[in-house]
Amino acid sequence: MKTFKLINLDILEKQGEELHTLTVDLIDGLIINREDDQNRWLIEAYTDQEYLELFQNAKKVDRDLVLQVKISKETNQPATFLVKVVDINQIGDNMNVLFTGTIVNKKQEYIEQVLQDLIDQGYQGQELLEKFRKKFTSSV
Repeated sequence: MKTFKLINLDILEKQGEELHTLTVDLIDGLIINREDDQNRWLIEAYTDQEYLELFQNAKKVDRDLVLQVKISKETNQPATFLVKVVDINQIGDNMNVLFTGTIVNKKQEYIEQVLQDLIDQGYQGQELLEKFRKKFTSSV
């Protein structure tokens, strides 16, 4: 297992056609790559209890959450995780929330989005392949 410091935690939620971000103010946090056969990660967020109801509701209905986190340094690129709330512990005026989940392959998502955009623009066959190569290599 590998353990890292959790620097930033955002919850991403789609509301209608828009993507909204809720930044969770962290007091402290850890993220652990369990290095198991299911590629699961454990995320612990130590925060104020103002988020208690949000996380209790997510746990109660067993709802998946999409988290975007920064690991180790503020300058690192965020990583996206699909998680479930495993446990919530009240600690004085604060709480810790434990999540388990897997990292989302952002590169794969980006490739699929570029391809879908080109298909939506009406490209197909060899022309689609050429536009995809041009757009993909210029965007990555």
